[in-house]
Amino acid sequence: MRRRDVTKARVGILIVWLGALVLLGWLAVTHLRISTDLRSFMPAPTTPDQQLLMDQVGEGPGSRLLLVAIDGGDEADKAALSRGLAAALRKDAAFTQVVNGDFDMGMLDARLLPYRYLLSPTLDDTAMDETFLADQLQQRLDDLGSPAASVLKGLLPRDPTLEVLKLAERWTPAHSPDVRDGVWFSSRGEALLLAQTRGAGFDPGAQGEAIDRLRAAFSALPHHESSHLTLSGPGYFTVTVNAQTRHEADWIGGISMVGFVILMLAAYRSFASLLFGALPVATGALAGVAMMLLFFPEVHGITLAFGFTLLGVAQEYPIRLLSHRRAGESAVASVRGLWPLLLTAIASACIAYLAFYASGVGGLKQLAVFTIAGLLAAGFSTRYVLPYLLPAQARDIADTPGLGRFRRWLDALPRPRWLPVPVVAAIVAMLAFAPGPFWQNDLSALTPLPRDLLLTDARLRGELGAPDVRYLLIMQAPTADGVLSASTRLEPVMRDLVAKKVLDGFELPSIYLPDLATQRARQAHLPDRPALDAALDRALQGMPFRKDLFVPFLDDVETARTAPLLTPDVFARSPLGQRLAAMLVQRGDHWVGLSTLSGVHDPTAIDRAVAAVGAEARLLDLKASSESLVAEYRTRILHAVLAAAGLLLVTITLALRSLRRAWHVLAPMTLATFLVLAVERLAGIPVSLFHLVALILAAGLGLHYALFFERDTNDPAEQRRTLHATVVCVISALLVFGMLAWSSIPVLRAIGLTVALGVAFHFCLSILMAPHARQD
Repeated sequence: MRRRDVTKARVGILIVWLGALVLLGWLAVTHLRISTDLRSFMPAPTTPDQQLLMDQVGEGPGSRLLLVAIDGGDEADKAALSRGLAAALRKDAAFTQVVNGDFDMGMLDARLLPYRYLLSPTLDDTAMDETFLADQLQQRLDDLGSPAASVLKGLLPRDPTLEVLKLAERWTPAHSPDVRDGVWFSSRGEALLLAQTRGAGFDPGAQGEAIDRLRAAFSALPHHESSHLTLSGPGYFTVTVNAQTRHEADWIGGISMVGFVILMLAAYRSFASLLFGALPVATGALAGVAMMLLFFPEVHGITLAFGFTLLGVAQEYPIRLLSHRRAGESAVASVRGLWPLLLTAIASACIAYLAFYASGVGGLKQLAVFTIAGLLAAGFSTRYVLPYLLPAQARDIADTPGLGRFRRWLDALPRPRWLPVPVVAAIVAMLAFAPGPFWQNDLSALTPLPRDLLLTDARLRGELGAPDVRYLLIMQAPTADGVLSASTRLEPVMRDLVAKKVLDGFELPSIYLPDLATQRARQAHLPDRPALDAALDRALQGMPFRKDLFVPFLDDVETARTAPLLTPDVFARSPLGQRLAAMLVQRGDHWVGLSTLSGVHDPTAIDRAVAAVGAEARLLDLKASSESLVAEYRTRILHAVLAAAGLLLVTITLALRSLRRAWHVLAPMTLATFLVLAVERLAGIPVSLFHLVALILAAGLGLHYALFFERDTNDPAEQRRTLHATVVCVISALLVFGMLAWSSIPVLRAIGLTVALGVAFHFCLSILMAPHARQD
């Protein structure tokens, strides 16, 4: 009867526990909002330049560009596909601008067409008089005999001076590819196209949707089967990296899971132990998600991916309970004896992960909340719930064949008290003679993109004259018109720099929308209707055109002469409005203009020339800004790590009630951490931010090993149980992080290699510096 009651109680506890997990899972599925903006894992900007860097990484014009090449088939087919694709994308809300060398009548909204005389510089040095009109009409007569006659016939009545075409040419990249059959072609014979997305460049979701729409539009074109697309650009790279990371994380996670199941079955020879041991880890994962739902409106996908990896520390808690059970002893009694040390390990790991929260980075703050909540939930469920589910009888791990011999072999190893001295000397020597720079400040070095993709991007960018993603010309003024005025003054200087081969091309806000003073001056140059009508009448003498054909032209000029001046808000109604909005942004009480540059050959000469204009403008090196941002972030992380180390020292000392015992726990962890750093530096690996994160994780794992090896029970059987639990934990960690170390993704590889080395060094030094083994 008593056994039946115990069984019912166990079933009831299991049902309640599983019910709680189902409830947490339901909350996660129904309320969790996943963010994909990778800027969440970048340091918070502290200077205006760093803020601009962050804005440009995700929102800037250069980050939104997709470079498209169509290859395969003959030239006429590729040109037709380019025109068809451009026409389809111009109707798609996911794209704000599409250019491929052909003339697009839709570049300016029909309601804004009269403003072409205020946007075009044609009349800055020329009056719209009889001589000018006669010359233009004669050119139109000649043009009507050319292959472009079909396009000109539609333009002629409203725009005999072809200002729309001049604007289209002005708004086309300065160094465009060759135009054949009306569209751009590369030197390799590919049809080329530039598409600017509406979605942010660092948003894999938005970029992925835009790329899918682009591919779908291409697949819907007739005769596309014989051709294929080549895509490039920051958004394409973002999607590629995101997919590659997810793919590798999936197969690494799958292999690790299978290996962990095999390890647990081999270590405990029980499916029940495997299943029950997984419950605290599952509880920790779901509790971590629930806690993030309370604190954050959105959770980044990378937070979840890395969070589940970091939560691997929690699997040690049930492993300790399973390994430390004595024959004939209940799980409740076993966990009661383990709990003081286990609680110290949990608290220490949480303190280590507090360094993430102190970093000030949104993604790492989420990671800290997730892991700390998960570790606490996993630890307390291991203490207060799991023991009541485990079977009453369990095999004593101390009797595992071969474990005693392994323990005796370890005990026979020499453990000199002066061991830290040569270890410290080796660390200093390796750090002193390590090749290359110590810190990795260049974020681009962490890209997992294959070299051929980067070479393709460089080639297409050169062919298309696409903006350089490194340099940005910044203009500031109290008002938007002040920025446009500064941009207008910079235009001749920038054109002179292009002529001197200092750079290949540029794009200024004033190219799209001149400042109000320039528009007002151009309005003043426009003749009133009677004067224009008389000038047109004289210009038409001897020509085959009827005068009434040009009534739309007369109407547009009169509208442009009397209409309110064009502002950014009004210009936003045109298809190019989003393009201007990306280059003209408000920052607090002032406005900032952003000019993208292409083919920068001499940044110093550009900086000097811009400074000489007198406008509040300067050249911003995004690479230098990113490096300063990384350096500041690293300093903050190091300060947080030092604070966490001090807190750990106090916590361990108070928990163990002995400074000497605390030394035996913290010394192996500290030496192993610096040993990992020294080995990686000796291998020529610069230390990145991700290495620092991985060192904190490895230290959290190593602290557990040192804590349990430091415990002196004077019981050889208990020492064997400690060794068994630690070996299982070490193999489990090496399985997961050793797989990550083989990843092709630099970030995953850095974390995997660092933690795998850390686990190995922590295990070895914890054994060699354990005090009771030497005393025995």
